[in-house]
Formats: sequence, structure tokens, C-alpha cells
Amino acid sequence: MNKKNLTYKKSGVNITAADNFVKFISSLSTKDKGKKKFSNIGGFGSVTNIPKNFKKPKIVACTDGVGTKLEIANLLNKFDTIGIDLVAMSVNDLIVQGAKPLIFLDYISINKIKASKLKSIIKGIYEGCKISDCELVGGETAEMPDTFEKNKFDIAGFAVGLVEESKILKNNRVKKNDLVLAVPSSGLHSNGYSLVRYILKKNKINLKKNNKLKKFLLEPTKIYVEEVLKLNNKGLINGCANITGGGIVDNIKRIIPSNLNVEIDLNKIKISEVFKWLKKNNISNREMLKTFNCGVGFCLIINPKNLNKVKKFFTKEYMPYIIGQISSGNKKVILNGTINWK
Repeated sequence: MNKKNLTYKKSGVNITAADNFVKFISSLSTKDKGKKKFSNIGGFGSVTNIPKNFKKPKIVACTDGVGTKLEIANLLNKFDTIGIDLVAMSVNDLIVQGAKPLIFLDYISINKIKASKLKSIIKGIYEGCKISDCELVGGETAEMPDTFEKNKFDIAGFAVGLVEESKILKNNRVKKNDLVLAVPSSGLHSNGYSLVRYILKKNKINLKKNNKLKKFLLEPTKIYVEEVLKLNNKGLINGCANITGGGIVDNIKRIIPSNLNVEIDLNKIKISEVFKWLKKNNISNREMLKTFNCGVGFCLIINPKNLNKVKKFFTKEYMPYIIGQISSGNKKVILNGTINWK
């Protein structure tokens, strides 16, 4: 071929590199005993069986990304955990409806395919799928020169789950006098990172030399699938909320019936070190609660009589604790007390 001929590769897109990456993804599951090979990877679409144990299955679908946490990963050149974040952000939304994650797809758009970076990301995605007990059935990797600057990229995830019609967690299950439990987060999860990065820049913090802060900021999002699904199957929860962007107030409000309020006692919220560090940067209480999960990664709404039963499904690290209750009202979130940031 004439070297002067124009090719897709000369324009910045390497199809061979993309094909090799697909082969790598397909090979991942062969390393796990008992796991079937990803027969869907590389096709035009994926075909998945509906589990036979459902009588009246309903489909629940979610999509999300990781946001500017990617920029922290880029800065530190560490990409092995953001794939877990990607899965977590979708499957933690699925389980709010009581749905079991069934399949997951990813979309990676990047300036230029770099095998080592993409392999680290996809290993994290695969790990997140294992934790969630769902199958990675496909995805898309798009090499997009000019759209993204050098080394820049974005990832998105898409999860589909199933729930038995009788097990759907609807807000009409939430009753007056129910308890609100906080399940601890593993850290920031994947929200508020634009403000975090602004703080780092403003204070001229060299993140590469701060090992404690590095660990805090790349700690992967806790996946609550196993615990929440077991609780729902046992009929031990009336509702739940994934605490993401908008914090406790905006997220828990979404699952409260129009004739009830939720009262939160801020004094009871247990604050971890990373949030104490953030608060020292002249951020108001209101802004902290709206931007970050402040240590509450997930909320459960339960009948008070089920409290001890619910706790048995969690490890000590993620043991739920009471932060509020449901009262009569008109769909308001009432915040009492103040968080102890010390």
C-alpha cells in the first residue's frame, strides 16, 4: 500500500487496537472458575436469558457515570478502581426499586486508545459486576481524537435489572413512625469531585505526595446490592435511597409519599475523616449536605420492629444506624440539630 494513502489510523483512530481490547475483555471471565465466558462480547448486541424464578418480572434500567472523579484518576495515573465506581453508580440505583442487577454495559470514549489504561478500567468494571452478581454483556469503546484532549476520556455505565412485581419498593410502603437508617459510605463515592478539585487547586495541594488524601479520593463506591436485596426478599425494608448528587435531602425526598415527612437528626450522622477535611475549607453546612453524602452512602426505611433483624445483614464497617423517622406532613425533609464536624 502506498504510504501516502490516507487511513483511519492516520486520522487518529486505531481499529486494530480496539479489536485487541475487545479480545482482552472476552478473556477476563476465563480466569474465574465457574464463570461462563462472555459469549456476547464483540457482537452487535447481547442476548441474555431471563431467570426462571420470576413469576411477574418487571424490568428496571439505570445509567450513570463517574463524573470528574476521572480527573483524579488521570492525575494519579491510577485507573483500577473507577470501573467499580461506574458499576456502583448504576446498580445502587437499581436496588432502590428492589431490582436485582442482571446485565451491565459500558461506554468508554477516549482521545487515544491506551491498552494499559483501558485494561485497568475494564478490570474494575468486571470486579464491580462480580460484586453485584451481574454479567458484563457488552459495551463500546470509542476513540475520539479532537473531541477529547490528550489523555482525556469519559465512561458511562448502563445496568438492567429485574424485580418481582410484588417486591417492587414503592413509596406507598413507607409508613408513619418508620425509622430512617444510615448505611455508611466508603467515602465520597462519585459525587462532589469538581468542588474537591477546586479545593486542591486553590490550596495548591500536591495530591501525588499526599498518600492519605489519595486513598480517600480514589476509594471506590460501596456496592450495596447483596445486603439490600436480601433485606427486600425478607420483607424487612419499606423503602431505600441511594445518596448521590444532591445529598441526603434531595435523594431521600424522592421516596417519601406526599402525605408524610422525613425528619433527620443531623447530630446522629457519623462523619468520616475525608468530610471533616472538606468542611475545613470554608464550606457551609448546607453546601456540604447538598454536595456530598457526608458519610451516609445509602438510607433504609424500616419498621422499628425490624431494626435488629436488619443489622444482621451488615458487617461492622457498614452497620446501619438510626438517623431519623417518618412523620405526618406534606413531603418535606426536616433537618434537626447540626452535624458534629470535629
